[in-house]
Amino acid sequence: MSEDGLKHRFARRAPALLVALSIGIAGVAWAGCGGGSDSTSEAQERIEKGAEEAKQGLEKGKEEVKKGFEKAEQEAKQGVTNGSEQAQKGIERGKAEAQKGLEEGKERAQKAIEEAENYGGGN
Repeated sequence: MSEDGLKHRFARRAPALLVALSIGIAGVAWAGCGGGSDSTSEAQERIEKGAEEAKQGLEKGKEEVKKGFEKAEQEAKQGVTNGSEQAQKGIERGKAEAQKGLEEGKERAQKAIEEAENYGGGN
């Protein structure tokens, strides 16, 4: 899946996760309440604190995902760079081999010319 697709999926699900965490925290706080007004305000504070912590956790998770994508992108680019370097080395080896073959061909042609001259000159 592409980076944009994962980001989009994460962005769609993040608010639902935050709401679910808030409801869960509220339920835990409600179960621990005695029913007085002090308990209600304390529960509200716990809910707000839990929601804020959930939001911070969500932001931290988003940053970690973003860092992961950036690292993966860098590694992919590095792989492309390494592939390009290897291709360039292969091209250079091919040129060297072609040059070597050309030089050997010239030498053989020169020897053949000299032999033909010697053969023709000997009659």
